[in-house]
Amino acid sequence: FSLQFNNKRRVNKPYYPRKALLCYQLTPQNGSTPTRGHLINKKEDHAEIRFINEIKSMGLDETQCYQVTCYLTWSPCPSCAGELVDFIKAHRHLNLRIFASRLYYHWRPNYQEGLLLLCGSQVPVEVMGLPEFTDCWENFVDHKEPPSFNPSEKLKELDKNSQAIKRRLERIKQSRSVDVLENGLRSLQLGPVT
Repeated sequence: FSLQFNNKRRVNKPYYPRKALLCYQLTPQNGSTPTRGHLINKKEDHAEIRFINEIKSMGLDETQCYQVTCYLTWSPCPSCAGELVDFIKAHRHLNLRIFASRLYYHWRPNYQEGLLLLCGSQVPVEVMGLPEFTDCWENFVDHKEPPSFNPSEKLKELDKNSQAIKRRLERIKQSRSVDVLENGLRSLQLGPVT
């Protein structure tokens, strides 16, 4: 948890591979017990694609609504964003929310477009804050052995680091709003009446 969800801007030596990890909680709206799981990237499949396949394999009752919360170490790449949108459009009984610890290549336009595609398709994407890190820590971490760090301090540090990442995501979302407004104004074709 401490290594993979670490959202520091710079990582100190010794370096370690930060993997794409997806933790999910599927909660039926009828109040039944939630189903939890976690997936990691494999060579050919990103964690998001493995998640889609796992949910499909569950044979969920399509007459029942489900809330699905995903915690990711990295935001989805553009390809996975498109796959998630297609999946949710085909499975209207699922309400998906995505929380990411870090934004993956957030400065690249196509990665920004992937995030905006999700948000525009009723799949909220947010940066993890204290409530999400705490939920992830409490529900997805094996607590059999004591951690080598103070969990309370670590959670507060993650939350503090997430503030700058949240601002980055908001700037990406606002850039989309400005583009929509500019295109809308252009389509009005305001000018002198003839």
